[in-house]
Amino acid sequence: MFCYQCQEAAGNLACTIKGVCGKGESTSALQDLLIHTLKGIGIVHSKARLEAAELQETGRFVIEGLFATITNANFDDRRFVSYIDRALKLRDRLITKYGLSKEELHDAAEWNGSGEEDYRRKAPQVGILSTTENEDLRSLQELIIYGLKGMAAYSDHAKILGYEETDIYDFMLRALAASTEGLGLEELLSWVMETGKYGVEAMKLLDRANTATYGNPEISKVNIGVRNRPGILISGHDLKDMEELLKQTEGTGVDVYTHSEMLPANYYPAFKKYEHFVGNYGNAWWKQNREFESFNGPIVMTTNCITPVNDSYRDRIFTTNAAGYPGVRHIPDRPESGAKDFSQVIELAKTCPPPTEIETGEIVGGFAHHQVMQLADKIVDAVKSGAIRRFVVMAGCDGRHKSRSYFTDLAQELPHDTVILTAGCAKYRYNKLELGDIGGIPRLLDAGQCNDSYSLAVIALKLKEVFELEDVNELPISFDLAWYEQKAVIVLLALLYLGFKGIRLGPSLPAFLSPNVVKVLVENFDIKPIGDVQDDIAEMLSDSQEEYAKTN
Repeated sequence: MFCYQCQEAAGNLACTIKGVCGKGESTSALQDLLIHTLKGIGIVHSKARLEAAELQETGRFVIEGLFATITNANFDDRRFVSYIDRALKLRDRLITKYGLSKEELHDAAEWNGSGEEDYRRKAPQVGILSTTENEDLRSLQELIIYGLKGMAAYSDHAKILGYEETDIYDFMLRALAASTEGLGLEELLSWVMETGKYGVEAMKLLDRANTATYGNPEISKVNIGVRNRPGILISGHDLKDMEELLKQTEGTGVDVYTHSEMLPANYYPAFKKYEHFVGNYGNAWWKQNREFESFNGPIVMTTNCITPVNDSYRDRIFTTNAAGYPGVRHIPDRPESGAKDFSQVIELAKTCPPPTEIETGEIVGGFAHHQVMQLADKIVDAVKSGAIRRFVVMAGCDGRHKSRSYFTDLAQELPHDTVILTAGCAKYRYNKLELGDIGGIPRLLDAGQCNDSYSLAVIALKLKEVFELEDVNELPISFDLAWYEQKAVIVLLALLYLGFKGIRLGPSLPAFLSPNVVKVLVENFDIKPIGDVQDDIAEMLSDSQEEYAKTN
């Protein structure tokens, strides 16, 4: 086993015995083999250039397969064996149809599996360390792959809502192939930036899918207490699952609560009409073991962010979509033009006691780009008057490391003339603090899920237009990002493609970035690790003086 795709990589080097996330050696090997096989499909496309219908079919499968390998998404070996079976059949069908010969292909596209035992024998030969002995080239290859995994997650959510762009599928397949072609440093860096470009397109597509389907998020007060009725807790990111669960629970006497990254569902107008939609229960993903136990009712994991399941709630948790866990019931995909069937979840909920209350009160969110633009005049006036000195983007992921207390401390210590822009579960480090407001503008503006990070880039680019600046880096905005898994990787690459510089990243720099690749990123984009809270604040505010003068 060798896995270093997430922030929890052991010793900030790699997990080599068992993943800190809970992933075992067998699951890790099958994930490596699935990625290897998906690269083979990419090679076939790069040689044959699939016709439109086949490109769509292939793209749909590839994004699902990539999504399943994201950290904390799927721990079920049987599902990965099934993915590999399907991948090999798809690849071979395409090879036959387009008349490709072995001379045109190489190992990732020409190996032939013959069942689970063969898969386990093959897997050690195709892991990360097998790709190249040059750690810098390997670092860039993996940076592309992890960016593609994040892009796959966004694309899959959009596809579920009926929004697809085959250009994105085409790029992803070509990038998978490019990662096998023995490219040099400069060529791989070009692919890294191209990955960021298509990451922007994927996030834009998902934003359009979500808002066209459920309306623009609006400023909302979200209850964090409970009611005295049975409940279902829905976690993950998939809004289509949220919609169908709410419809099927209406009139049943069962309430619905969001958890972790599903919190922003509370901001969408389409969901507010359901009287049994109570609010949010709990905090970020890594606290789920304790919170799932106290919730008492069933839990639906719609995407990644599942952790090893405790016996105390094993019979109450369900997975769906790309998520999976051994011994946990899985809700199948919805039939064509149909809805997913949550009946077994609802019937179980009726037999369970109400949730145990763990906190009370309200939190405020709903500041996606459309809502913030409604406040644009007020924000611009506050910047010009000096009431707002700086915006600090504190988006991204939360995690278990104690060093993440940095982000709580930073939020508390930032001066009262600064505004925090956030998205993703990183917000649970500070979204229940009393941070106040600036002339009626809350000092914490929550744009939504990590899936909604696009909103923060849109806000920055719109402000650049309003202030008539040449460079987005002239804005009084600092980026202080928390990362954990691969969706954060594609967000970072998207920001780099859009020209943002000086991004702080923590609680540690990715283990998959070699020292030389880090040096390149520092030289070209001024990426830096988080440091001491007071020192970082001082540097942010020092940086703001020149930009602030330009806006006035």
